[in-house]
Amino acid sequence: MFTGIIEAVGEVKQVIVSGSNRTFWIASSLSDELKVDQSVSHNGVCLTVEETREGIHRVTAIDETLQKTNLGAWQTGTRVNIERSLLVNSRLDGHFVQGHVDATGVCKKMTDKEGSWELEFEYPKSFAPLLIEKGSICVNGISLTAFQVKKKSFMVAIVPFTFDHTNINRLKAGDAVNLEFDMLGKYLVRTISLNGR
Repeated sequence: MFTGIIEAVGEVKQVIVSGSNRTFWIASSLSDELKVDQSVSHNGVCLTVEETREGIHRVTAIDETLQKTNLGAWQTGTRVNIERSLLVNSRLDGHFVQGHVDATGVCKKMTDKEGSWELEFEYPKSFAPLLIEKGSICVNGISLTAFQVKKKSFMVAIVPFTFDHTNINRLKAGDAVNLEFDMLGKYLVRTISLNGR
């Protein structure tokens, strides 16, 4: 379980393709603190740490993960948002994030508001019931608040700290992002659908 508050931005140093899997060596300021078998969020995707070396760690994404996320497009030099799992005695500064990406969205545009930034994302219409105005949305592992929510698009506002300390400052129109919708909304929609049967 995560909160969507990014702790570090890592960099992909090596990509190894093995069958339908892709293994990534990632360098970050947190890599030396990670332990084998830990669950760590990488761009919002929960991956298991398999090995650590000095300043670098290894994770693997299987075919199912590659199909539902933007990890298949990662290359050497790709910047990755990293967050360790939530401690139960910590403040919950973002929202509950599982690290289970629901879908990918597409960045449509980024607008510089001279002190903040607004980004518009397009997402699959089938997920529209899970997103509400001023509700929580996880974009590439970042806990954000959605506004101007429509059936196929939404917007977020980015404050300078988030812009400077995540990989969102690298996004451009046409880039794919990982989306995880609010877990509480998923349970509510599921309950309503079952009660209607």
